[in-house]
Amino acid sequence: MTTLRTRADSSPAEPERSADAPALGDRALDLHPQVALRPEPFGALAYHYDTRRLVFLKHPDVVRVVRELANHPTVADTLTSCGITPDRRQAFERALESLIDSEMLHDRPR
Repeated sequence: MTTLRTRADSSPAEPERSADAPALGDRALDLHPQVALRPEPFGALAYHYDTRRLVFLKHPDVVRVVRELANHPTVADTLTSCGITPDRRQAFERALESLIDSEMLHDRPR
């Protein structure tokens, strides 16, 4: 079971990416087709049916961003559309990277 943290002071270090990989803000992401979100008072539970992994999305804003990813061309556009202010973006980007690492999110074709 994975807990997703969104606070800058409690999040793990950013994962390394290759030099030719696009910045997260430029990527087009979507919820993996094998992942279901279940609304909860604290945010949501994400369950991956293939890996049987369960992730807690601990803030409604994170849930809203994840649900909106498919409706925008890039992560940056999604964050803007969801009203995520610049001072919160780094924490959201770390949260999204964690969801990519846990295979809850994946790149979609543009």
